[in-house]
Amino acid sequence: MTAASPAPERRRSRPGSLERPINGRLYRGTWLLVGLPLLLLAFSVARPAALQLPTLPPAFKAATAAAIAHDLATTYPDRRPGTPEARGAAAWFRQQLAPYRFHVQSQPFTATIDGRRTTLVNLVTEKAGTGLSPPEIVVMAHRDDSGPEGGLNDNASGTAALIELARAYAPTAGVRRISLPYTLVFLSTDGAENGAVGAAHFAAEQAGHSNILGVINLDSVAGTGRPRLVIGADTARSPAPGLVETLRSALAQEGHSEPARPSGLQQLVSLGLPFDPYEQAPFVSRGIPAVTVTTAGARPPGAAGRRTKLDVKHLGAIGLAAQDTVDAMEGGVSLAQGPASYVFLGQRLIRGWAIEIVLVAMLLPFLAAAVDLFARCRRRRIRIAPALRSYRSRLGFWAWVGAIFLIFSGIGLWGSSDGRPPALDSVSWPGGALIALAALAGAGWLVARSRLLPRRQIRPEERLAGHSAALLALGVVGLLVAATNPFTLIFVLPSLHAWLWLPQVQTRHRALRASVLAVGFAGPAYLVWTFATHYGLGWDAPWYILELFAVGYAPLPLFVIGLAWLAAAGQLAALAANRYAPYPAPGERPRRGPIRELIRTLVLAPRRHHAAADPRRAVNQ
Repeated sequence: MTAASPAPERRRSRPGSLERPINGRLYRGTWLLVGLPLLLLAFSVARPAALQLPTLPPAFKAATAAAIAHDLATTYPDRRPGTPEARGAAAWFRQQLAPYRFHVQSQPFTATIDGRRTTLVNLVTEKAGTGLSPPEIVVMAHRDDSGPEGGLNDNASGTAALIELARAYAPTAGVRRISLPYTLVFLSTDGAENGAVGAAHFAAEQAGHSNILGVINLDSVAGTGRPRLVIGADTARSPAPGLVETLRSALAQEGHSEPARPSGLQQLVSLGLPFDPYEQAPFVSRGIPAVTVTTAGARPPGAAGRRTKLDVKHLGAIGLAAQDTVDAMEGGVSLAQGPASYVFLGQRLIRGWAIEIVLVAMLLPFLAAAVDLFARCRRRRIRIAPALRSYRSRLGFWAWVGAIFLIFSGIGLWGSSDGRPPALDSVSWPGGALIALAALAGAGWLVARSRLLPRRQIRPEERLAGHSAALLALGVVGLLVAATNPFTLIFVLPSLHAWLWLPQVQTRHRALRASVLAVGFAGPAYLVWTFATHYGLGWDAPWYILELFAVGYAPLPLFVIGLAWLAAAGQLAALAANRYAPYPAPGERPRRGPIRELIRTLVLAPRRHHAAADPRRAVNQ
């Protein structure tokens, strides 16, 4: 008997072959270039300095503020903008400050609330400083709520704290506090529950408020939660770190514990897709230092989360901390604006420009490998043009979907909020408009798919060309994102670095290809998960993010770039599923174009149905 011959050893594919087209050595070597930006980032870490806190005796009385909050919540429980009780609450605010010789100025404006134009009013009280156009320190709280439950914590507590602070600085106050040439502005805003429209209106004003030194926003300051600092903005900006650190130091001193702050990752996500529901956001976006102090979480408490009792300890600690911070700013030391953006890690910060350089540098390994793949295809005389045309067809489909989405937005089918973020408590899926969008998108896909379906055996070289074209498109997407907002790269980089290896696993098991494809969606998936959990939106998170683009709050260029990213993702998904075909040559195309073919199919389908039914009738007869 002869011994059985051993099974032939499976040889590993040669680097650079059709099975292993990605230059792994070049990819790994280019990562070394990221080391220098990381070193620069390490040297950019700094600890901001807080202003010197005063040693004056406290003048803020928590028990008095709690009584004021109960009075407002009991007398005017439903303070939604435009309601009679909202007007009554405005009159109540004036009456509270009338005995202290404060002049309360009304600033009416209009905004779209629940689909109709509504008149709202901000109330402004000033203690004028000396000199010509003195800098202003703004303390603010919103007066409205989102339902008839009284809004005791959100935000009768903040309004009461604002009134108590104004009394401490009133011209009739028994003990005069620091008197320096700064104007103190006490601002009671309207419409905070509907996208912070009151704060946005005040921040947009230039006449009389063009020199604001800092803004302290008091929102839901008497809950049971840990005091928290909110520093997000409508754009990729951050407030002056000196104001944040001063308020943090004051809260730690008065409350005997460190206040909470968003995590470093959450701050980075907020810079990548700027969004914040609190009222400091419009100010920070305009370069005005502003911070919100609250006992709520990342999402302001809605109508379902209202409390009937106040935590007087937190109310007192936050009121005293706000007063200490105002006195520190009145000390005459200007707040340095600092970097335009940063990320706080503990009590230290990383400058935003250093983070941007690192994120842009992380594009380099992908770009080097993608360009090298394109060069290898050229050397092998593999035609890329049909693959690029296939990507163009997919891009045309997504451009069609995006155009319909924007048209629907223009005619008001997605709602309107004057460019402000929609209320988190009133997210609703417009079912009819979404069905219409899906129907029109389906029609567009029927037109595009006739040129994208495989009608013959696709050669490995053509699949490689499809990968190369999609990866080149992703490279352009990455560069456009870097030019628009480099922080947004945190959502794009996972797809670039994961999908780069799809050509390498094209001949492997389907599950492996699907896994690599799925990893590329980690960035957008994390963004949706953040809105679902951090802001408590749950399954409404995907539509809420789209609604930010629909109302004009999120930037339109990012929306357009996202469509190009989806087109590349679609081509790579077709390749992973072995459903890809290059754009057909003129001789391979059907005689009629896709639109004519679709019309012909729709017209002839009923005739074919009747023709098939006639023989059956004849047989039955």
